[in-house]
Amino acid sequence: MFQFATHKLILLSLWAAGSLSSVQASPPVLPVQSAASGAQARPAERGVSQWLVRMHEASRLRSYVGTFVVTSSSGMSSARIWHACDGDLQVERVESLTGAPRSTFRHNEQVVTFLPESRVARIEKRESLGLFPNLLKSSDSSIPEFYAAKRVAADRVAGFEADVIQLVPKDNLRFGYRIWSEKKTGLMVKLQTLDTDGGVLEQAAFSELQLDAPVRIDKLRQMMASTEGWRVEKTDTVKTNASAEGWHLKAAVAGFKPVGCYKRPPFGSAAPEGTMHWIFSDGLAAVSLFVEAYDKQRHVQEGLFANGATQTLTRQVQDWWLTAVGEVPGATLKAFALSLERRK
Repeated sequence: MFQFATHKLILLSLWAAGSLSSVQASPPVLPVQSAASGAQARPAERGVSQWLVRMHEASRLRSYVGTFVVTSSSGMSSARIWHACDGDLQVERVESLTGAPRSTFRHNEQVVTFLPESRVARIEKRESLGLFPNLLKSSDSSIPEFYAAKRVAADRVAGFEADVIQLVPKDNLRFGYRIWSEKKTGLMVKLQTLDTDGGVLEQAAFSELQLDAPVRIDKLRQMMASTEGWRVEKTDTVKTNASAEGWHLKAAVAGFKPVGCYKRPPFGSAAPEGTMHWIFSDGLAAVSLFVEAYDKQRHVQEGLFANGATQTLTRQVQDWWLTAVGEVPGATLKAFALSLERRK
């Protein structure tokens, strides 16, 4: 995903907006409570699926502009976000405010990232993975099985009154979350990722936010298409399945289901046989398995590494190199790594 506080920004959009997950099927709109009816709504009685669908709908139906800040033990990142929507059409612009300059645009499944320092525009397609909210609405959703939700407090974020919702995992294979949901609309305005002991691994929040801002979709799309004078690089990926690539899991990791598998063609001398990207999700957390041919010159360090809430595991699997990445406990990545097996 995008470089800046990539994972957290995507997670926010995945849950709250749906634009970065390219959700194609829209769930029924939950009614927004008025001030008069709010006292009778009893938000504390909402279940995990009701809270999450409400957050998704709040952003999908509204345009907004805001400054988004992510903090963790590894530092702080921030970006300016412009989000516009018209029914199922979602367009977003993310401008990094820290680190190397970059602008990322998303129009449903199409993503364009502009890198001013190198004058490169990277174009790629991110197909819908059907993560959220489709899994919430489907009969085989495992989210309520592995997470519980409860309202724990009220607070203010970026000048907005918010309900504070705790998402509590029911096992040690996933992290917990604390979410600030704007009272009137349900929009997610702040998110904390919690470790298995309840400590804050990472925090993402709007420091400034304009709801229902006059963001023009046509203007964002025009900016997204303005690649003249830039060196355009297209990322080619082919949809596939793990079995066709010769891989399977000996045992499933509880709650995590495969939601996509892609093959990146060879590029230069790196990964001469290409890289397989196998994606799993429990509906909230996601794990990516990247598998490529082992190269002793490039693949020198095995181990488990942490960067805020993002965990990365690397290891050699026979003649192959596995890189497992996700905002999940290290034990979860180890379970995937131990279960991954090459078919004869």
